[in-house]
Amino acid sequence: MDSTLGTCPLFAGIGEADLRRLLGCLSAVQKRFEKNGFIFRAGDKADSVGIVLSGAIHVLREDFWGNRSILARVESGGLFGEAFACAGVKNLPVSVATVEEAEILLMNCKRILTACPSFRDFHTALIYNLTRILAEKNVMLTRKLEHVTQRTTREKLLSYLSERAKLTGGNAFDIPFNRQELADYLSVDRSAMSAELSRMKDEGLLRYQRSHFELFNDAR
Repeated sequence: MDSTLGTCPLFAGIGEADLRRLLGCLSAVQKRFEKNGFIFRAGDKADSVGIVLSGAIHVLREDFWGNRSILARVESGGLFGEAFACAGVKNLPVSVATVEEAEILLMNCKRILTACPSFRDFHTALIYNLTRILAEKNVMLTRKLEHVTQRTTREKLLSYLSERAKLTGGNAFDIPFNRQELADYLSVDRSAMSAELSRMKDEGLLRYQRSHFELFNDAR
């Protein structure tokens, strides 16, 4: 069993030996995807829950003209697809693509939610864990909404960077996005965002090198 599964929040409280048997009940299938490969595409059936065993993925929304917005980044141990599958959405409104080469475990959502006689207690634990994960992701989406609803590119950047500083507990930190990904996440134009970052750097509000940032107390 992949060691990542032992730390995955979905399987909290379930021992390794029991988890090995439970994965068969969940019709779990492990797959490898290349960098920039699509795990799901918008329009696919929304009946699977995925766990990132290694690598990282982006949950994406693209409009008719191909403009892309990053809704979430999921790294090793994280889940994706669970909200749409549990909500009974027929077809996915989003795509899921790898940021780098990734190992993914896919499970049938109905198998998670439907208790079988052999694993009834474990399914109760799964449903409890899944409910908690959905609640935590709702909080994360609320935080993102706070960033993207700011009026200007500068305000969006400061809102996001301030949150990252608080999460890491210091004014120097790395972010999980490159420039284009950050622009897609904040729903801003990349050129305009880069220009704003340069102005903020010149004003002494922050320093940055690639994905590493340092904020200063007078940033506002």
